[in-house]
Amino acid sequence: MDATVDALSSAYLDFVAAAAAVIEAKEQSGGQKTALTEAALENFKQRWELFRVACDQAEESVESLKQRIGSECLVDEATGAAPAMTGLLSGSGIPPISAVRLEQMSKAVRWLVIELQHGSGPVAVYKY
Repeated sequence: MDATVDALSSAYLDFVAAAAAVIEAKEQSGGQKTALTEAALENFKQRWELFRVACDQAEESVESLKQRIGSECLVDEATGAAPAMTGLLSGSGIPPISAVRLEQMSKAVRWLVIELQHGSGPVAVYKY
């Protein structure tokens, strides 16, 4: 995650520097279109694209972390590893299950979803 933040920060600083270079080139040319202003604008466009890519990568990293944290919380909750005060199931009378059993049920559900997406009904009988 640190590398993602560093890459985003670096891309941002390069983008801001490129924007400043465009302004400076425009001032030096008196607002006229010159090779220097064109080069500064082209560099600005490239830095903008690199900044957008870095933003997209950072967003993907955050989404991945959110999913992982959510999955870990679900497993902790289902297996009883989560603290009782924060649990969704705590106090509900539902006993915790083993992580292995949770994984087996998750796989069974995934297979059912795949089978349903392909238009076939459940082929195997799943015991719970």
